[in-house]
Amino acid sequence: MKRNKTSQRMALILLSIFAVLFLVLAGRFLFIQASGEVAGVNLKKYAEEKRTDSYQLEATRGKILDRNGMELAYDQPTYSIYAIVDESYSADKDNPLHVTDVDKTAEEIAAVIDGDAADMKKRLQEGIDDGKFQVEFGSAGKGLSQNQKKKIEDLKLPGVQFTEEAKRFYPNGTFASQVIGLAQRKDGVIAGMTGIEQQLNDQLAGKNGNIAYERDGYGFKLLNPSEEVTAADDGDNVYLTIDQKIQTLLEDTLSQVEGKWNPKKVSAIVMNPKTGEIVAMSNRPSYDPNNPENVENWYNDAISNPVEPGSTMKMFTVASAIEEGKWNPDDTFKSGSFKPDKDTTIRDWNKNGWGTITYLEGMQRSSNVMVANLVANKLGEDKFLEYLKKFHFDQKAGIDLPGEIPGTILYNYQSEKISTSYGQGTTATPIQMITAASAIANDGKMVKPHIIDKIVDPDTKEVVEEKKTEVQAEPISKETADETMKILESVVTSEHGTGKPFKLDDYSVAGKTGTAQIPNPNGGGYMQGKDNYLFSFLGMAPADDPELMMYVSVLQPELAATETGSEPSAFIFKNVMENALHYMDISPDQTNEKEEVTETRIPDIESMSTRATQKALEDTGMQVMVIGNGDKVVKTNVKSGDEVLEGERAIIVTDEPSMPDITGWSVREVLELGELLELDVETIHSGYAMTQSIKKGTKLNKNDYLAVEFST
Repeated sequence: MKRNKTSQRMALILLSIFAVLFLVLAGRFLFIQASGEVAGVNLKKYAEEKRTDSYQLEATRGKILDRNGMELAYDQPTYSIYAIVDESYSADKDNPLHVTDVDKTAEEIAAVIDGDAADMKKRLQEGIDDGKFQVEFGSAGKGLSQNQKKKIEDLKLPGVQFTEEAKRFYPNGTFASQVIGLAQRKDGVIAGMTGIEQQLNDQLAGKNGNIAYERDGYGFKLLNPSEEVTAADDGDNVYLTIDQKIQTLLEDTLSQVEGKWNPKKVSAIVMNPKTGEIVAMSNRPSYDPNNPENVENWYNDAISNPVEPGSTMKMFTVASAIEEGKWNPDDTFKSGSFKPDKDTTIRDWNKNGWGTITYLEGMQRSSNVMVANLVANKLGEDKFLEYLKKFHFDQKAGIDLPGEIPGTILYNYQSEKISTSYGQGTTATPIQMITAASAIANDGKMVKPHIIDKIVDPDTKEVVEEKKTEVQAEPISKETADETMKILESVVTSEHGTGKPFKLDDYSVAGKTGTAQIPNPNGGGYMQGKDNYLFSFLGMAPADDPELMMYVSVLQPELAATETGSEPSAFIFKNVMENALHYMDISPDQTNEKEEVTETRIPDIESMSTRATQKALEDTGMQVMVIGNGDKVVKTNVKSGDEVLEGERAIIVTDEPSMPDITGWSVREVLELGELLELDVETIHSGYAMTQSIKKGTKLNKNDYLAVEFST
């Protein structure tokens, strides 16, 4: 009896427990059904999220272009290949969607992408054996071109799929690479790492979009997928002040110097002194951003490498003295050596000097003793420091590029104060030098350098931001600037001027040379030897109204026994400036004094036949080139009443134009021909035309592409 009662009691307890649990669970189910929530989670939304898939709509990164719209950097599609190896993915066995033949798939793909077939077979087989859904092929299967993708698609291999992603592409390789910079994919996003790509990364990057949709268990969209789309906002396009033609001249010339003299480093900047626009900037060593491997120098030395500038600094010393009324070009001094104090001796670069000479001749000969006398005995060291700061040698130039590092005014001891007058001790970057010199070339107004022209919305074409000319200081007056320019012009034209090698054929030049000693890396003064200098030149042209100014420096070139240090820098300056000014259609302001050149006026040639026009122009002494065999004249590069020089080239375009032989033509003449015929002209190197892509006699049409290679 006791056992029965105990059993009944236990059964009753268990039944009660089960009843309570049932009521709790039933109540919970009723609550969930009524509220649709569990632990604060909305079950309907949770279910939608579980069957909802999404993918990112990547914004197209903005383009970087030159001032004329030439594309310098843009996104290019690339593809990655993968293979589905899960047999369950193929609903129809007669039309498989997975890899069915491992050997064939691996071998045929490897042949297209130049991959390792054995490695690809191994990856595929291991994926099948491990029960994976899909496999990838490592680095060999990434970065495929559109052409490679199409070839693989044409093989019709089951299970082979592609993903697409953008890669940054730089069509001109090393062209202004340290200015444009580098952008690479990181964590699924293309981001700028250097140069303009880094400086304007936010504007270039844009904002990614998104597509969300409902799918089934196999990942396919439902018939009614409830698709939600957030469109991508593409990045803005950035136009630089760089001019593709002038930059190409600079790049080609630097490459020639690199090949001939093998310098340690070269830096060059071409700037409009009136606006501060940088039209060309480059360095050596450089790199190709499409293949950034084994890069020797990531830095843009033109803005980030402060060095002792040498005698180019003398133009600012003289300008300061002129502004203070302490300069008399006819005053004399004893050259050779000078002791500003008992512990310091200043010597001229030729050690012995040139006897007693005028201050003007001292500048022309680049006398250290002259500027040392000027600071110590006339201008005063404290006043000179004031002008160094007025020319902003104690701060950044402010160019709109990342990584600018300013030089340092070394001005603690007497010897440092004096040596700064001729560019020793104190350091500066090329961008600081050319910025300060803009005050001399631009009527006393020092402009802020800039390399960004404008930022444009790619969809609306609206200009989002546009740079304007900014005068950041006026360290000297217009009168001082004019007098300094005349002195600098005499440095180039004087019979004993150090700037003679930098004289241009068609344009007057004002400028100053520099030969800076290099601090010994092992300590103890400066390096010795003919090649162990930084050779530089800072020049403006035309001298009476400069349209361009250029700073070029060449570090430790390998000079032949008969060569002077100025030859590499003069080669760069002359090639780039002469051709750039012609390209800009700046009228020459000087002629070769060895030739007697007569000027004449073009007669009335309107409505003349081709033959009559040719004779009329030949009678003026011009070299006449007739383009084509037509009897009717369509265009000429000269007009009735124009004043022309004997020997100048006249171009007559007929109604049946054909390609002439342009061997020996200058860059300016080739570009002029291109404008008359509306051709797409690409100039390669500099100097005079050697080869042409369109053969002589070929019929010409508008927008035909003409590549011309030049040589000095």
